[in-house]
Amino acid sequence: MENNCSGTSGFCTPSLAPPGSECIGRYYVNSGRPFTVELLNYNQDVNSRRSSTTACKPSDRGTSRDRLYAAIWQHLSCVLIILLSLGAGLGNATSQAQSSAYVTNLSGTVSVIDTTTNTVVATIPVGTFPSGVAITPDGTRVYVTNIFNSISVIDAASNTVVVTIPSGQFPTGIAITPDGTRAYVVNQFMTNQGNNSVSVIDTMTNTIVATIAVGRGPSEIAITPDGTRAYVPDQQDFIISVIDTATNTVVTTIPVSGTAGIAITPDGTRAYVTSPGGATVSVIDTAINTVVATISFGPNQNPFRVAITPDGTRAYVTIGFPNNIVSVIDTATNTVVATIPVGLGPIGVAITPDGTHVYVTNNDSDTVSVIDATTNSVVATIPVGSGPVAVAITPVRRTPTGKEQCKHHGYLNFGPPAGPFKNQGRCISYVEHH
Repeated sequence: MENNCSGTSGFCTPSLAPPGSECIGRYYVNSGRPFTVELLNYNQDVNSRRSSTTACKPSDRGTSRDRLYAAIWQHLSCVLIILLSLGAGLGNATSQAQSSAYVTNLSGTVSVIDTTTNTVVATIPVGTFPSGVAITPDGTRVYVTNIFNSISVIDAASNTVVVTIPSGQFPTGIAITPDGTRAYVVNQFMTNQGNNSVSVIDTMTNTIVATIAVGRGPSEIAITPDGTRAYVPDQQDFIISVIDTATNTVVTTIPVSGTAGIAITPDGTRAYVTSPGGATVSVIDTAINTVVATISFGPNQNPFRVAITPDGTRAYVTIGFPNNIVSVIDTATNTVVATIPVGLGPIGVAITPDGTHVYVTNNDSDTVSVIDATTNSVVATIPVGSGPVAVAITPVRRTPTGKEQCKHHGYLNFGPPAGPFKNQGRCISYVEHH
């Protein structure tokens, strides 16, 4: 490792002195306070200094008082370097922390998959016929729709149900706003007299605060990255209902050839809607709420669910019986560029936050297929519960940097930074709300 204490003498380099500082012996001095060369270099490139440090010795120049101050500061800087190294290591560990895939099984459970080992690490009993699943942006709560009129809220730390919320009739699809404050739940009762609505849940109190009438047979729901719009495919009316989340009203509807699943690109400009009956995927321009492209599939192909990679370049679409494949769409050209055989009856699909792997639920095989997104090949098959339907993967957890990021989910206060020179904090005083 390079040591910028210059030459064999170990003196600092005048040309590298920070603004307002001067080079005196082995130290940069600003207003009489010495900074060792090593500490300055650490602040310039903390990652390159994690594994080892080589501190310069105190200068022989100056008065004994100056030398004493220099020696004291050097010892303090060594302590700070050690703390920073530990902090950097913890930061890397956090960014690389394992994620989990939550899979709803019609047998009445949720399987939790460790995506590092691709093994089931927990099985959580929930309500009757669990269908949809969504995870809060901070990764702390998992919301599961149970078709027989309830929503289970899972604590992701303990993998236990902490709240059960009464819902509308036949809740299926669910999505959570980017700020984590609201969950939008589709109530899919496919008759003219049914709910045909979307329930809005306050995730802090876990109560329904609004109900929005939509078209007949709503199935899934997707929310734009800025949180301002929710798109709901209505299967019986062949439309997409567009909800303004500020007013919780339908502001427009978009005719399509058929509906089932929906996903929105990370930049929010396009929505991809699957049509099993029409063997197509419709591409909607969300600025004008109009279909701008239609992607056709082969005979007997019934696209069901869709997920889009974090970089927005690919859309993965599950194609059910008799094909049992996943089709990969290039979103730049809106053409199918690959097909991947998976298990029987693929339905749900989700992509890891880093975009490297795709998880697909196989309803008739009772398995989850794991696809390597680089090679577009199945690299693992994981047994889960009976009749897996939907899958969601925990997002990357971001360390809060201000109190405004802690005002939801019962967090009351923002703790101080976690260490020296680190703009990191924590939400404290957690209180469960029922």
